[in-house]
Amino acid sequence: MNSSTLDRLPQGKKHPKGLYLLFFTELWERYSYYGMRALLVLYLTTAFVSGGLGVDPAKALSIYGIYTGSVYFTPIVGGWLTDRYIGLRKAITIGGITMACGDFTIFLTHSQIGLYAGLALLVLGNGFFKPNISTLVGELYPRNDKRKDAAFTIFYMGINLGALFAPLIAGFLAEDLFLTTMADGTMHYGFKWAFLASSIGMITGQIIFSTLNNKYLGEVGLKPNKLLAEEANEDRDVPLTKKEKQRTTAILILACFVVFFWAGFEQAGSSFTLYTKNFIDRDVFGYTIPVAWFQSVNPLFIVILAPILSSVWLRLSRSKRGDINMTTKMGIGMILLGLGFMVLIPAVMQTGSDEQNITVKANLLFIVFTYLLHTLGELFLSPVGLSLVSKVAPVKIASLLMGVWMAAIGVASLLAGQLASLTATLGYLEIFAVIGAAAIILGFVLLTISKKLVIMMREENHIK
Repeated sequence: MNSSTLDRLPQGKKHPKGLYLLFFTELWERYSYYGMRALLVLYLTTAFVSGGLGVDPAKALSIYGIYTGSVYFTPIVGGWLTDRYIGLRKAITIGGITMACGDFTIFLTHSQIGLYAGLALLVLGNGFFKPNISTLVGELYPRNDKRKDAAFTIFYMGINLGALFAPLIAGFLAEDLFLTTMADGTMHYGFKWAFLASSIGMITGQIIFSTLNNKYLGEVGLKPNKLLAEEANEDRDVPLTKKEKQRTTAILILACFVVFFWAGFEQAGSSFTLYTKNFIDRDVFGYTIPVAWFQSVNPLFIVILAPILSSVWLRLSRSKRGDINMTTKMGIGMILLGLGFMVLIPAVMQTGSDEQNITVKANLLFIVFTYLLHTLGELFLSPVGLSLVSKVAPVKIASLLMGVWMAAIGVASLLAGQLASLTATLGYLEIFAVIGAAAIILGFVLLTISKKLVIMMREENHIK
């Protein structure tokens, strides 16, 4: 970002209005993603005559992992193209339209080929959308603005409002409103209507973004960073300085820890979904809660807890002692994730892992408390990580490094799919125990090296 852009940005205590436009735009993109995330395994494993594709559960979990992983790899290419040629705002529009087409393709078809084509469009569109809207949030603020952590936590609420409503609406459309009984007694689910709703949501978000971005974003994000650098007489092809290389290295080290965090967290849409479907007692006052609805527990907790933590970070940043440093927050987040898995251990010991011989089901509070701890871990790690990249990444490769950060989540999602598929052979107890223990150990490792990483990331102005 050049100095003239920084001079135009608001310096007061309030957040710029553009933050809330990006909040709303991201809400609809996350609605699309989490609607698919909630239904994909169910859609794949449900019989063809019942509105699904009749895929083997192990294969379905692998497909889920490939999809959720791929959406985080394309941001590397999207970030690079945006930095050099497109500009943040055009990239967001290209990505949003492409994703809307992906959801609509799956709605129109009922075949594996149609599903793969639609997923490919979703993955491609996400590459242009996801890293650039996060980078644009950071561009609204001066580089070391104390409001940044709070801003990304607010932005994260937009992500999770979409994530909250998507499974509820998708589950209601597929498993309730459009659930029909055929003449032979076969239940037919309305998955395709949930996919159509996601497409409509993406189109709605893009119309609002395109209409209001000039008013609330001004010139921020209009030009590619390469062009801005040329206008400021800065050569973006000059090699990184020693300090910039250190900051880049620190981001890459943290990205390795992020891989392990999300590999555990992403069990929510795979192994947790199947465990909830088969081993959790979902009957409440005579009503059976749709499996997809459990995907809304995490975002519900985020909507409740995010404003509280945002306020805490802001208060700490203004105190004499200052805020907790970012890497410490991330280490705590990993430990909380591991504790969430430990909550499920007694439940699995009670129910076992054999779907064919279920004698007892676990109380749904087990899975709810697991999601609570995972949510706290996510809030300590994910929005803080986004804020960290926007602060620390060298300006000349800001979008590219945000793409790399997303790719770390992609690697985690692929790993998560493979781990989830192992529950069919090794059992839930073994997989959940190993993931939980590994997360706790790595969390303590990150706490141990936290100060060293802070020193690597430090500039002339202190980075916490």
